[in-house]
Amino acid sequence: MTNKYMRIIHRYLGFFLIGIMTVYALSGIVLVFRDTEFFKKEVHVQRQLKPNIESAELGKQLRKRNFKIVKEENNVLFFDNGQYDKSTGIAKYTNKELPYVLNKMTKLHKASSKQPLYWLNIFFGLSLLFFAISSFWMFLPKSKIYKKGLYFTFFGMILTFILLFV
Repeated sequence: MTNKYMRIIHRYLGFFLIGIMTVYALSGIVLVFRDTEFFKKEVHVQRQLKPNIESAELGKQLRKRNFKIVKEENNVLFFDNGQYDKSTGIAKYTNKELPYVLNKMTKLHKASSKQPLYWLNIFFGLSLLFFAISSFWMFLPKSKIYKKGLYFTFFGMILTFILLFV
């Protein structure tokens, strides 16, 4: 009886989650390259800030990590990929961003408990755990395929431990 229900739930949960599994698979691949400019495009930004902001505060306002002023000329601060006019408060800079759809997918993938859809990540993680466990109910334990599957499971777990601890 357990075999039957595990197989049914595995099947229909798999069909139900095919869309989100595709999103997580693609965004996971994109996230591997997050430290590069691969997939990213240039976006020109112009923001109106308060005039006469100090350089330390400017980095916070622009939400830029490792912010550093390169030079200052005629009341204009120059920084990596942009400038800030102290007298007008206008900041002009260039960002490298993922295209709209990829950006949305990676934000969903990286959701934290502060975001409204964090429950989706929890549900999806539990579903993947269920898929891993329920796969042992797909074949009869006495069958050749099941026994061969146990070998693959063993070697897959060894590979996982090597990747985690070496």
